[in-house]
Amino acid sequence: MKLKALSTLAGLFASTVLTLVSPAHAADDSLTSIMAKKSIALGVASDFPPYGFMGSDFKLTGVDVATAQLIADKLGVKAEFVPVSTPNRIPYLQTKKIDLIVSALGKNAEREKVIDFTVAYAPFFQAVFGPKALSIKSFGDLAGKTIAVTRGTIQDDVLQQVAPPTLKIMRFEDDATTVAAFISQQTQLLATGAAVAAAAVQKNPQVQAEYKLLLKDSPNFIGVRKGETALLTKVNDILRAAKADGTLEQYSQKWLGRGTGVLPD
Repeated sequence: MKLKALSTLAGLFASTVLTLVSPAHAADDSLTSIMAKKSIALGVASDFPPYGFMGSDFKLTGVDVATAQLIADKLGVKAEFVPVSTPNRIPYLQTKKIDLIVSALGKNAEREKVIDFTVAYAPFFQAVFGPKALSIKSFGDLAGKTIAVTRGTIQDDVLQQVAPPTLKIMRFEDDATTVAAFISQQTQLLATGAAVAAAAVQKNPQVQAEYKLLLKDSPNFIGVRKGETALLTKVNDILRAAKADGTLEQYSQKWLGRGTGVLPD
């Protein structure tokens, strides 16, 4: 009986050890799985221009989509795009519905507790936008101009710090009203985020608006499941090479209308 009890205890101990150890080994297997199935599931936005959106040909496009496709190409596997939203993108990653989040993802302390991040690959910024015909090279050039901004936003705060006294700031209660004021030419300029500006330009090409001045920059990172060291390292290698050879700069210029700036490694 004692031998049987000891055998049972030994079995339970071994099972417990295996349970404790297995997740650590299993956690670092995504890259192997991706290479074996020859495809990678990439979480991208489908309605967030200029990062991820449906083009006129009804195909996903944007700086995030291009970056995601680059990763798949460099791995030599098929890119499977999975539309994600801000609320579901991290849960999708954690439950293995996707292998990577490539969706205008910012890094903060709370998110770092649950997922890992690659090096930065693109800027996400608040800026001043205006028609191509209007020359704005510095904040001094805003003197005597009118600008639309959403009340209480980051861009509103920054404008108050850098704008010349004669800039007339017209504040509105939401982004839609702010953009409408600019599109209808109630103001000469618009202060907003890149995504809001891109959507406005896409819907109103006649305005011929473009990026003018940077107000605040916060880069985008790719999200990786905790413990996926091999995949994280591989994606970082791809992104660093794309940064060095100018590929990321090209993506930024094409879709964001400005360079990448200084991307943290």
